[in-house]
Amino acid sequence: MALLVSLLAGCRGAETPVYTTQFIAFDAAVDLSIVGKLKEDAQRASAEVEEDFRFLDYATNAWAPGPMIRVNELLPKGEPFAAPPSLLPLLRQSQVLALESRNLFNPAIGHLLKLWGFHAAEPECRPPPADAAIERLVSAAPSMADLYLDGLMLQSDNQAVRLDFDGIAVGYAMDLAMENLRERGIRHAMLNKGDDVRTMGNRAGRPWRVPVRRGSGTGVLGIIDVVGDTAIFTSSVHGRNFIYEGQIYHDIIDPRTGRPATGLQAVTVMHDGSATVADAAADALMVAGMADWRDVAARLNLRYVLLIDDAGTVHMTPEMAERIELLDDRNDIAITEPVATPVDSGDPSA
Repeated sequence: MALLVSLLAGCRGAETPVYTTQFIAFDAAVDLSIVGKLKEDAQRASAEVEEDFRFLDYATNAWAPGPMIRVNELLPKGEPFAAPPSLLPLLRQSQVLALESRNLFNPAIGHLLKLWGFHAAEPECRPPPADAAIERLVSAAPSMADLYLDGLMLQSDNQAVRLDFDGIAVGYAMDLAMENLRERGIRHAMLNKGDDVRTMGNRAGRPWRVPVRRGSGTGVLGIIDVVGDTAIFTSSVHGRNFIYEGQIYHDIIDPRTGRPATGLQAVTVMHDGSATVADAAADALMVAGMADWRDVAARLNLRYVLLIDDAGTVHMTPEMAERIELLDDRNDIAITEPVATPVDSGDPSA
């Protein structure tokens, strides 16, 4: 673990220490910056965050030996069993977010992810699955509502349920890390994994500056200045994917079709206080697409949303438009308010 030490001038001109460390978790580099703490204190806090991240990486990995393998082996049996206590808060939060997103965020579709080859960190270039295999899993309609929690006991009545928390685990880990840092008396920090960021406080009296990538996945579209407990998460077609015969197939699967979501290149969500929500919401809006994103954003109480459609047009909520400093003015811009559609009480997925 490499530790870099720098000094920033604070609001009164005093030098403020900034400690930055990097470690590997969830198949990528994670950067942690801690502001205003002595070196020894920052090192101890950083080591604890790294340990927690790696534990959650292990505990939530649905495809490597560990607790999730056992959970997914027992769920199809239909009998109650004791779930790992470390997973219970994540299960409960996922059930709530699945309901609020009308199941467009759906960690129960692990079998579909495996069918497409997205159970591997590096998916193989291969033909898409057969239509019949996809339709068989879609018709089984696995969802988080098929899970029943009673204390520590977990049960499912749908044999098609296989849990994969890849769409929420990083955000969940970031939230827990910030809680632990706060308990240690740390008030200013930032976690960064790829395009996903969770902040607390500020950078020596100045905002944290968070870049948002272009729809192409390269270059910077804009910068968001962030202060306080805030999360910024991006989902895009340029994450985990493979290319077959010139077509990109990415791992954000639409539970309604069993196929990669279409219509959007990328979605960025900024949310106050919860990386867990921002993480799940970015995926849900990618699945919702241009037709339904306003409804899903309203149901998740999202104020700051940016979407880039297949034509390159940038769609933003008014609040996001006020917060982002656009560096690339070559895109068409559309400003739109989220609006929830009425709930049909006869639709169990509503």
